[in-house]
Amino acid sequence: MADRKPDGQAFNIFCIAQSGRLQYEALILAASFRATNEGFAGRLIVGEPQPGPQWNGDPRISAPVRALLEGFGAEIAPIENRHFGQSYPHGNKIEGLFALPEGEPFLFLDSDTVITGPLASVGFDFARPSASMRREGTWPEPQLYGPGYAGIWKSLYDRFGLDFESSLDLSKPDEFWERYLYFNAGWFFYRCPRVFGERFRDYALSIRDDPPEELACQSLDPWLDQVALPLVIHSLGGGRPGPELSGLDGDVTCHYRTLPLLYARESDKVVALLEEIVAPNRLKKVLKEWEAARRLVYQRKGATLRGMFDRSDLPRREYIIRNKIKREGLWLR
Repeated sequence: MADRKPDGQAFNIFCIAQSGRLQYEALILAASFRATNEGFAGRLIVGEPQPGPQWNGDPRISAPVRALLEGFGAEIAPIENRHFGQSYPHGNKIEGLFALPEGEPFLFLDSDTVITGPLASVGFDFARPSASMRREGTWPEPQLYGPGYAGIWKSLYDRFGLDFESSLDLSKPDEFWERYLYFNAGWFFYRCPRVFGERFRDYALSIRDDPPEELACQSLDPWLDQVALPLVIHSLGGGRPGPELSGLDGDVTCHYRTLPLLYARESDKVVALLEEIVAPNRLKKVLKEWEAARRLVYQRKGATLRGMFDRSDLPRREYIIRNKIKREGLWLR
């Protein structure tokens, strides 16, 4: 049979994998990608942090997982951690961008993502970056006698010489968190990883090492990447995603966060795809080393968990779902 002609514009898919949970999540991502994107024109690149002074141990992927990832056509790219590491693993998505080919468009996906449809169907404009809006108002948390949302966010825009007013969603009321540009860092894209990465790194380090006084009572762990991300995107001429990107966090990708949350709230389509792609013995042998997959997928506890929730009437706040799962002893990471 002749090889299928590549689909659409070429861009690279990028995720992070390292020892522990992330390597298993990345394996599921890679398996779902190959199951749903035959003929994809770009490359699947998996960033792998390397041992060094920023890590207490060896963060590299295990040999069995590496072999399976490469079997799915993934390219393993080493990440050099100069500024982040054990103290802030979320920084891998920042420093990992320097492991990608300069000048080639990329789509970053968190490892806890299942790809459920053809990425070529998404209307990317790589000159106008954007990111995921599947988020809650997790940052900032204005204090009673401190600055509000506007004061906190404006201090950051001023820090980097950015226009604050043009970032606002004026359909939302003043001091309501959705008025201010805020993303989940579960996916983002741009035309060049080097340009994006340098800006992301510089903004994150400035915020971490010398925060504006308006941030005095604000936590940056684990929120640093999501604080810097909207500033980076706004500075590069991007903004909130339009309808052409609705396949992300929609019919094309699912950022499930944890396997318990996947079973609790995601669609039957996502669950069916997950269970189909992890069924082969070569994957089962490796994924059973991960307690969450072993109990929820292979021991069928996920079906029990799924029966605890009505997906047409889920609680609005994620912590309510998490707490109910924890009470049943099924909050497995």
